[in-house]
Amino acid sequence: MIYTKEVELMCPVAQGVSHGAAPIPEEAKWVKAKEVSDINGFTHGIGWCAPQQGACKLTLNVKNGIIQEALVETIGCSGMTHSAAMAAEILPGRTILEALNTDLVCDAINTAMRELFLQIAYGRSQSAFSEDGLAVGAGLEDLGKGLRSQIGTMYSTLEKGPRYLEMAEGYVTGIALDEEDMIIGYKFVNFGKMADFIKQGDDPNTAWEKASGQYGRVADAVRIIDPRKE
Repeated sequence: MIYTKEVELMCPVAQGVSHGAAPIPEEAKWVKAKEVSDINGFTHGIGWCAPQQGACKLTLNVKNGIIQEALVETIGCSGMTHSAAMAAEILPGRTILEALNTDLVCDAINTAMRELFLQIAYGRSQSAFSEDGLAVGAGLEDLGKGLRSQIGTMYSTLEKGPRYLEMAEGYVTGIALDEEDMIIGYKFVNFGKMADFIKQGDDPNTAWEKASGQYGRVADAVRIIDPRKE
């Protein structure tokens, strides 16, 4: 250790009371985290790229400082999906400090990792008060049974009004309108479920019908329009 001459000439003064690190909640325990290995938690975070043209939702499950599970969901430029594929290979097995200082290719994913690091390091995790935390695999619960990202996509113009394109349930195939052309419901198909039905042996038309559904007062509609064409 090298000290400047000014410091060397100083006389020693005893430090006052020090209680160490403030405890943070981790999986139903209060932990004074001193090492990376002291960190446990399951949490989500959002990141965005520098030109703010896309975003990433990142989910991590950390046990003893090591990332055990990662869910990377992106929306925006096409390159983000390829970056997400790389990040999914990079993240598991790394400490949160390594992951913070690893080039995850996409700015949005890097930013999401930074936001998650802050949350986990300060004890702001979804598993802060859950005994033993969440099991590895909990990240898939966000995707639902079809194991597809739930994306809301809506489009609207002043001239023609709103169009529902994608809901949590899936791809919107029709918008139900009443006599005043107000939206009162919609029809959809869940592509995740549809793909599962096809894998189980159903033909595409049968799978489409089985994966289709509706929400709202569709039965009361005066007409149903295709939101992408009408």
